[in-house]
Amino acid sequence: MPRAMRGLIKGLVTGGVIFLSATINADYPIAGLHPDQRPPGAPTIEWVQHDKAWYENALTGISPPYPKSLYFLDNQGYWYTPFIHPGIPGYYDIRGWHRQ
Repeated sequence: MPRAMRGLIKGLVTGGVIFLSATINADYPIAGLHPDQRPPGAPTIEWVQHDKAWYENALTGISPPYPKSLYFLDNQGYWYTPFIHPGIPGYYDIRGWHRQ
């Protein structure tokens, strides 16, 4: 297949994907247009409740009494935080995530 033909096909496929993704998501609010404003109809999290198992996992390798610096966990939402996930194994595994 000639190089020009491959470029044409690649362009048509890319354009089709962009067109379809734009039409499929047209009804969903886009939050990036005005980052200082929440778009009307955007989903919101009303409250977060962590159970005992979540706290036990988050405090793996830390023994009571817990320092006040860990009280941020009470306000931890559903966003990602590296504090509650295992890190690098070996010498750097000071909380023992990989020894379990």
